[in-house]
Amino acid sequence: MEDLRNWLALATVHGQDGLKFQRLSEHICLAELVKLPASTLKNIGFTERQAYLLTQEASPKVEKALHWLAQSDLHHIITYQDPRYPSLLKQTKQPPLLLFVKGDPTILSQQQLAMVGSRTPTPTGRKVAQSFASELSQQGYLITSGMARGIDSESHKGALQAGGLTIAVLGHGLEQVYPAANKALAEQIASQGALVSEYFPDVQPRAEWFPQRNRIVVGLSIGTIVVEAGLKSGTLISANLAAEYSRDVFAVPGSIFSPQSAGCHQLIQQGAKLVTSVADILEEWHFFTKSCLKDEVEAEKSQQSDLFGGQLLANVGDEVTAVDLIAQRAGMAIADATIALLQLELAGAVAAVPGGYIKVRSA
Repeated sequence: MEDLRNWLALATVHGQDGLKFQRLSEHICLAELVKLPASTLKNIGFTERQAYLLTQEASPKVEKALHWLAQSDLHHIITYQDPRYPSLLKQTKQPPLLLFVKGDPTILSQQQLAMVGSRTPTPTGRKVAQSFASELSQQGYLITSGMARGIDSESHKGALQAGGLTIAVLGHGLEQVYPAANKALAEQIASQGALVSEYFPDVQPRAEWFPQRNRIVVGLSIGTIVVEAGLKSGTLISANLAAEYSRDVFAVPGSIFSPQSAGCHQLIQQGAKLVTSVADILEEWHFFTKSCLKDEVEAEKSQQSDLFGGQLLANVGDEVTAVDLIAQRAGMAIADATIALLQLELAGAVAAVPGGYIKVRSA
């Protein structure tokens, strides 16, 4: 139990992840790390805010998490070194330090397919999501999504209706349900799969957490299916991450006149596998080929990162800076700045903290 307390204490420090822990553990054990004074923590690469969180605010959060763990046999906390921690997720750039799970933690290592898309889908999009999820469940695949409105929810429902397993990765603590209309769906997922979050159970939903959780959705999965997405949809972040992780990306085409399908069409032009049926997905894996989208997306993303990254990093310092102020200083739209900041955070260049972002100093 003391070891779990130490893991939870370190997890209260936003910006810590599995890979950073591995690097730190080469020089100091976890039990010693969490007892270091703030001055020493700053010397080894922690920001002032991170050092404060670990030394001053960790204890009550740890006790609340342990209380949540003891409330139900369905509650689990999986640390980065736990054998139940999914190996696919460890292969990503920013694997969570630990995972809170409500449901069956053993299914996290089963073969999963991510399904993502618009929060305001067309009736056709809803039907496709449910149908694909149902058929894939019958083929033995576990459906993973984010339980948001729209395609996410329809994908979970399709898997459940087929008697399959499904995982919902949430952008908030497991004591919350968002959107509130999905309360019954969340309970069904917990009993027929698992709810998963990297956030402490009492953490409330915040807009910036939802794009961040997408890296876990695609990180758990061997492939990602995009059902409907606009050209500036956050769903495209998931597709780009899947390609970056060398996971297959599948896109369902739609009408050329529908803005809901424009993002899917762009992915297909970039090399994503066009799919009109579950058979198309199964055929692709019969040959077990790597995603052909990877190289194209990597090149384009690199160009975008060079452009946006320089502009944004120049306006993020050691003090917390609000997203709208960063966007204003960089001469960018807030939506574009938010997506670019997420990419910088995944690259370890900045860290999201209450009130905005700070620049991350190298450990």
